[in-house]
Amino acid sequence: MLVGDDDSEGHCRVRVWGPRDQQQLGCVTLSAFPLQFSAFVCLWFQAHLPFAVIGSTEELKIGNKMMRARQYPWGTVQVENEAHCDFVKLREMLIRVNMEDLREQTHTRHYELYRRCKLEEMGFKDTDPDSKPFSLQETYEAKRNEFLGELQKKEEEMRQMFVQRVKEKEAELKEAEKELHEKFDRLKKLHQDEKKKLEDKKKSLDDEVNAFKQRKTAAELLQSQGSQAGGSQTLKRDKEKKN
Repeated sequence: MLVGDDDSEGHCRVRVWGPRDQQQLGCVTLSAFPLQFSAFVCLWFQAHLPFAVIGSTEELKIGNKMMRARQYPWGTVQVENEAHCDFVKLREMLIRVNMEDLREQTHTRHYELYRRCKLEEMGFKDTDPDSKPFSLQETYEAKRNEFLGELQKKEEEMRQMFVQRVKEKEAELKEAEKELHEKFDRLKKLHQDEKKKLEDKKKSLDDEVNAFKQRKTAAELLQSQGSQAGGSQTLKRDKEKKN
């Protein structure tokens, strides 16, 4: 067990917290390292639990050496100084003494627990509700059938969605075609009305031209008749003068 932020608390308070934290974690399963070394070494490590650890990624010059440490306004905390924190003890316990056990526990317990949880999320369990062992082949076939059923359902939903979109697009095209026909009919009727107005206007102009020609012809005829009558009277007066 580790206590973080040791640089913000003193060793006395950390030692007081140790038993209290272990009591609070009584219901939690904590892994214990095997007693593969002497009892003295194991007891020595157990006596210093929980480890109060400080970490740092910076190296500072302390004296004539570069050391991993943290710089604060009130001083410098050295990561590998056992008077400052328990990083060295933790490193010795994990790497030098119990590395093989750490590797084995990680592989056989933690990875296995992770794998089991993931398989249970996927529907693969060791036993059924009646505590009978599951057949992996049966479980696989059941999951495969379930997956195929979901896939078929998705395909049907996509097909229905495609058909619906096609129907909607056809309806839009029909509506657009209807609007085009209506617009064409309106333009055609407007053209016919304009054509009729022009024809009526042309007929009216033709009638006016014909009437004007008739009046002109009548006027010319009257003028011609008047000229002939005047000529006859002039000849008559000339004859009378000669006589």
